[in-house]
Amino acid sequence: MKRPYAVALAATLIAACALLTGCSETGNPVDFNAGATNDGAARAKPVDNDTLMPTGPRSDFRITRTLDDGTHIARTTLRGPKSGVTGSVWVWAPKEYRDPKYAKSGFPVLIALPGGLGSPKEAGGVTNYWVGGDIELQENLTRWTAEGKSLPFIVVMPMLNPDTRYHDASDIPGQQKMGTWLTEDVVQLAKANFRTFKSRDGWAFMGSSSGGFAGLKSVLKHPEKFKAAIASGPDMAPDSPLWAGHRAERDANTPAKLAQQLLRKGGPDVYLAFQAGTRESTAVKAPIRQFRQTYGKGPVHTALQLIPDGRHNAWDYQKGMAAGSIKFISDRMKAPIPSNS
Repeated sequence: MKRPYAVALAATLIAACALLTGCSETGNPVDFNAGATNDGAARAKPVDNDTLMPTGPRSDFRITRTLDDGTHIARTTLRGPKSGVTGSVWVWAPKEYRDPKYAKSGFPVLIALPGGLGSPKEAGGVTNYWVGGDIELQENLTRWTAEGKSLPFIVVMPMLNPDTRYHDASDIPGQQKMGTWLTEDVVQLAKANFRTFKSRDGWAFMGSSSGGFAGLKSVLKHPEKFKAAIASGPDMAPDSPLWAGHRAERDANTPAKLAQQLLRKGGPDVYLAFQAGTRESTAVKAPIRQFRQTYGKGPVHTALQLIPDGRHNAWDYQKGMAAGSIKFISDRMKAPIPSNS
């Protein structure tokens, strides 16, 4: 079920995104590793065997927003070598990423997905609303890190759909390969440009509504790559009309069936932080509770953050993250490792 709130939310962000052009740095290139090919820190031996230094090639990132602490959100166009999909990806690295004591360490990555279409074809072209200054996800993560609630995540914010149809973050036969785009091409972009971790301990999703479904499904489908997800008011089953005639493939992208498979295999362990507002409908909350009751055991670890007076929107979902969800996944993931040299 695709909910209309996200369309209205996207419309409210258009003006905010337009305001970003007033920043003097907007449009300037930015290299998150300060010149990976000739910087000593970038060539340094990693602090541990799990740290992966940027593999390259460097992407052409252009600043779209600068935070008060000097960190940047930047956009690039990714032409996915495995999926064949072309689209926008925004990235942000926390201030800790520039700290010399972490210059030899990887950082955990949080792939943040919007609700609604998340498409360049959407009215106003608001492809991923987590980049917006009115939502302030990055500012909140900075504060939560200082409070000990969150790891200092690199945040990667890709488009969710390439057109005006929902692709359910999947490789639907005959359609663009959005599952491969999200779980392979976007991941490789992060590895090419940032210090990350080789293991799944450094990789997670977060998303709301259709983006919550995408993150949830991606972790359950690829538990060898991703360890955790925050799924806020998520769709709990693929429901794109594009699945017509492809029942087997649809089943292979259904969270319940993927959880069944994971239970039969006995692992690896995944950590799923569900969120819902108390003012959301039963149609949102009941499927979450049913999933947790049926599959929340063994290697499928779940939590549910009910947000008092919360509605189906990004602002209220961040209240839930602050109250416990971001800590739930952070406690299970790998933090950057400081070094003295």
